[in-house]
Amino acid sequence: MQITIVHQHVPADAAADERDVLDQASAVKTALTANGHAVSVLPCTTDLGNLQRKLEVLKPDCVFNLVETLDNSGRLIHLAPAVWEVAGVLFTGSSADALYLTTHKLLSKERMCAAGLPVPEWVQGEAPDARHPTLDTRRSVQRADWIVKSVWEHASIGLGDDSILRGATAAEVSARVPPGSFAERFVDGREFNLALLAGPDGPEVLPPAEIVFVDFPIGKPRIVGYQAKWDDASFEFAHTVRRFADESADGPLLAELKRLALRCWEVFSLGGYARVDFRVDADGKPWILEVNSNPCLSPDSGFAAALEKAGIPYTDAIGRIVRDACGSRGRSPMPTECGGGRVSSRAATGNAPIITWRYEVTPADVAAIREVTASTGYFHDDEVTVAVELVEERLAKGAASGYEFVLAECDGRLIGYTTFGPVPCTKSSFDWYWLAVRPEMQGFGFGKQLLQQVLARAKAMGGTRLFCETSGRPQYATTRAFYEHMGFTLCELLDDYYEVGDGRATYTKKL
Repeated sequence: MQITIVHQHVPADAAADERDVLDQASAVKTALTANGHAVSVLPCTTDLGNLQRKLEVLKPDCVFNLVETLDNSGRLIHLAPAVWEVAGVLFTGSSADALYLTTHKLLSKERMCAAGLPVPEWVQGEAPDARHPTLDTRRSVQRADWIVKSVWEHASIGLGDDSILRGATAAEVSARVPPGSFAERFVDGREFNLALLAGPDGPEVLPPAEIVFVDFPIGKPRIVGYQAKWDDASFEFAHTVRRFADESADGPLLAELKRLALRCWEVFSLGGYARVDFRVDADGKPWILEVNSNPCLSPDSGFAAALEKAGIPYTDAIGRIVRDACGSRGRSPMPTECGGGRVSSRAATGNAPIITWRYEVTPADVAAIREVTASTGYFHDDEVTVAVELVEERLAKGAASGYEFVLAECDGRLIGYTTFGPVPCTKSSFDWYWLAVRPEMQGFGFGKQLLQQVLARAKAMGGTRLFCETSGRPQYATTRAFYEHMGFTLCELLDDYYEVGDGRATYTKKL
């Protein structure tokens, strides 16, 4: 694919938090290149018309979005993605709406409150009535510790020891909060960061990291402020240490943090990757501090450390982010490659390219099916390996393998396939195993056509019923809806089949 990395313009005199995006762009470019993509890098400013004209010249299949600010303002983070959405440009990560909602911390808190998620009480200075819904008159006069934060800025900008207000009432705090800021109750406890990465089965929660405040003097606020993140000569930087949580010691707590992180992904309809930050109070109750819909991807970031702990190579993670963009938002209207030619933008609006069908695999299909299956972003690496093994089994044993194939090609290039076969020890039942279509070719109805070929061929081979199975998790609702639309009936639901909380739904259709 042709991929353009877009990030904000970084002035020569920019601060460390702004310069960090250059490290991210470099790392992402290396990973994309290693994955076989052609990569260009494009800085942008508030002149979004100019940016769009450049993209029209570059014609990328996908934009890798690393825009964190515009004109050094975090509140403009959503503008470039909003322009791309209007223009139909495919891009990675979360939508413009999700970026706006999670960056505006008060809107984010209101959304989480409405969803029943635990967030600390807050008040806003210039709008005293803008407060946590449970902060009634009685509680507003109680004294507590508060932390003042920017409504818009991330990366701990403006956050330091003097951000803590000790022993104040909500009314007193509201009077002291400057414009553009708010104050929330300070949870003086443990701090955790949970990174999430899109995957074939929905978002995957990476190993939880705890921030440990080592040898902090008594009275010094235990917070990850600007110095702790960006000033490598500071006490805070040296004594704020990341470690990965111990499942054996904190199993129930970590399970709850993971549940809440996944719920945040759902509430904000996040995409690609994200991070949720928590504080855990003295009673062991977790509180959500922030949902970061575009966390730092530099090699020394917490996200990269979580990938390493999870055993996920950085290049694979970047590939998953790209596949999620292709799978979640469909195709870009820009021309998309198909074999040696191009699918025109007119074709991308509904006129499908010419497809040829075949039913025997060749040795070249081993690599082609691996590539197509992996490109969808819906399958784990071990599942892709199984898909390839079926091809090898068919090549070695022919029809005796029990695996039949239908393959769709465009200009000699495999763009999709499906696998089915008779169920062993039955007279006329067939299993439908695999269906995969390249992301850039989705939306033309090829999945439906592949299934129709399976139905016809299985019936011609004496089949009377076709069975298929999928996960019962919410992420697979569209898959189950597709089966039901195609005339399949749910015949069995086994709880906790794949793992606890992930049941198996089995469907059947008469032939």
